[in-house]
Amino acid sequence: MSSIIELTLVLALVAAACALPGVFLVLRRAAMTSDAIGHVLLFGIVVAYFLTRDLESPWLLVGAAAAGLLAVILVETLAQSQQMRSDAALGLVFSALFAAGVLLVSVSVKNVHLDVDSVLLGQPELATEPRWSISGVQLPPVVIIAGVLVLNGLLVILFFKELKLSTFDPELAAVLGFHPAAVHYGLMTMVAITAVASFDAVGPVLVVGFFVVPAAAAYVLTNRLAVMVLAAMLVGIVGAVGGTLMAEVGNTTTAGAVAATLGLLFAVVFVTAPERGLIAQWRQRRRQIQNFQELMLAVHLLQHEGLPEEADESRWRDLHTHLSWQPLQVAAVVRRAEQRGLVVRRGEYLHLTDQGRTLARSVLHGDPPSLSAG
Repeated sequence: MSSIIELTLVLALVAAACALPGVFLVLRRAAMTSDAIGHVLLFGIVVAYFLTRDLESPWLLVGAAAAGLLAVILVETLAQSQQMRSDAALGLVFSALFAAGVLLVSVSVKNVHLDVDSVLLGQPELATEPRWSISGVQLPPVVIIAGVLVLNGLLVILFFKELKLSTFDPELAAVLGFHPAAVHYGLMTMVAITAVASFDAVGPVLVVGFFVVPAAAAYVLTNRLAVMVLAAMLVGIVGAVGGTLMAEVGNTTTAGAVAATLGLLFAVVFVTAPERGLIAQWRQRRRQIQNFQELMLAVHLLQHEGLPEEADESRWRDLHTHLSWQPLQVAAVVRRAEQRGLVVRRGEYLHLTDQGRTLARSVLHGDPPSLSAG
């Protein structure tokens, strides 16, 4: 297997593995927890190294996962003390544990060089090189990441109902005996394990990107949780593959290319999503304004129907003086109202249809119908 194909595969697996818990982090408004966990892993790795004195020991992964879980517990404890908000607690714990890890490396491990760029940005280009061994057997990152992906997939499938209910209605989950606190810490353990494996492969910047950006894009695309999970995995994989190929073609950093591709994908989704995208929202607001104008026209005609001034008030060429609209706007509103069957034009006068009269009466009686067209 060529290095570029293996690198693409590793990044795609990381993206899929991070997307699974990432969706629930975004829905729980805890997306930046992944950033905190991704940075405190150094503290756990250093402590585990002190105990094993083996840079290839799998216990370093265990120590990193324990540090991530410790960070979550400390944040929850500080937040529940009501002495500070959860975002402040997150910043405090994240910075303290990360700084502690850097200091431990700098002070206690004199012969080990700490590559700040690697710690802060990561080096995905080295993601294909084995770093861990068990009983002398080298474990390539693709195997570890694939295992984490399978584990996350199984956990999401097995506990989908518990995750869904505790995410959207933790009070109801507690009443039904689903123990939302246990589900929360279980999810955070999954996040910590995923962050450990991903941090080792791609670095903290892409870890946060893979946790948050695909999930955020999927949130814009759909309201269904199961579809959201699948969409997040797809967006993450496309971003990983596209970014890796872009880095190869442009001879640039893989981390930057993948992160930029993820950002571009989110921007495209944010603008073009069928229901929540900017274009769709603009069209919806425009349609609401148009429907409201047609409704105003129908109410205006009904209020003067059968009265002596009806002829003057229903002459469509003079409506701009009565409704304070521009003449071109009047022509557009009248045309749309005719198309919807609300009014008919007889010569230079407008008359309500039965449908238009019913609509106008419902508004005047305080029971306006939906403004949607149709």
